[in-house]
Amino acid sequence: MADYTVMVVDDDQDIRGGIDIYLQNEGYRVLQAENGRQALLLLEQNEVHLMILDIMMPEMDGIEATFTIRQERNIPIIMLSAKSEETDKIHGLSVGADDYMTKPFHPMELMARVKSQMRRYTQLGTYEKKESVIEVDGLILDQEAKCVQLDGRMIKLTKIEYRITELLMLHLGRVFSIHEIYERVWNESAYNSENIVAVHIRKIREKIEVDPKQPHYIKVVWGVGYMIEKRGRTS
Repeated sequence: MADYTVMVVDDDQDIRGGIDIYLQNEGYRVLQAENGRQALLLLEQNEVHLMILDIMMPEMDGIEATFTIRQERNIPIIMLSAKSEETDKIHGLSVGADDYMTKPFHPMELMARVKSQMRRYTQLGTYEKKESVIEVDGLILDQEAKCVQLDGRMIKLTKIEYRITELLMLHLGRVFSIHEIYERVWNESAYNSENIVAVHIRKIREKIEVDPKQPHYIKVVWGVGYMIEKRGRTS
């Protein structure tokens, strides 16, 4: 676990310190920030593998910070809040948080969720494949940096958009059905997923295609699904 860094973001120093102790006992390297703005600065200067992020903070709250992070990064985010209303949970998850805990919480439950999120991401290869840079005709996906570039220009994808692009680029030439894409990206059984996947594909195309109506990258195989053809190189 020493290879993984967790950032704890909370304006309460005692809470940060308490979580820090438990994380270090589990073998993680820990960074601390007292608000979202400070967290973004630390994120630019350090490789961070997971964030524990409070919602209510001065200067920049957890919702705004999560939304900003998700424009470029796909690291796991566990959101904390003193509020217990369902709407707060939905709001947090809708902007890109992977998990949500209500204060007060048991530290060992938080550690279990940290391990679960870290395990899921490492099993998907997000931190193990350091050398994985995939290129197709100027479209580059860097798994280590969790970013996508097109002809040298950074493309801002949401977490879901990145995961779909990553799935298709990791399996160039393979056609994925809509149900397969949904189950792999959302990590749940596909149910009425056709429109959901189609909307995200359309948004990705709007960002990476010169003419989204005549896509060069993400091709549709009618009656089957979507694919990216193998035309470039991987490394």
